[in-house]
Amino acid sequence: VVPGRGACPAFLPHAGENKKGQMRVSDIRSKVHESFEDMISWRRDFHRHPELSNEEFRTSDKIEELLRSFGCDSVERPRPTGVVALIKGEKPGGCVALRADIDALPVTENTGLAFSSENEGVMHACGHDTHAAMLLCAAKVLCGMRSELQGTVKLIFQPAEEKAPNGGAKPLIEAGV
Repeated sequence: VVPGRGACPAFLPHAGENKKGQMRVSDIRSKVHESFEDMISWRRDFHRHPELSNEEFRTSDKIEELLRSFGCDSVERPRPTGVVALIKGEKPGGCVALRADIDALPVTENTGLAFSSENEGVMHACGHDTHAAMLLCAAKVLCGMRSELQGTVKLIFQPAEEKAPNGGAKPLIEAGV
């Protein structure tokens, strides 16, 4: 957050104002609310099908499929797992990156939830399923508001965060992300 500029100045300057061609924060919240059930569904799907670091193939496939369906300007797999996408605004500007980790942990789930892990000994025990679902929701909303965006939004779905220092961001940086 930049003091005096609001929560998202990099791509929505003066987001609280309602000037022609600019979206208000309340409009963004409304669009997120419209996608809330999708976000819950994506989170539960990821939770039901967790994958360990560098094994997030199903997760990456699902993320890639959804990003393409939203109409992202580009969707790439710089490594076998993980996904990077761009949403280009219709107005000139810089670039802001949003990141979510997507790997699970070698933990046995005993929650009894309807969407409990189906992969024995693997669980989303620290929120990466939620991170990925929230970033997908942001992607869906941002793709629908290109005319208000200044610059580019880079979406990074990072694999192997639990394998730092040799996993996480380092391999993505080495791959040019």
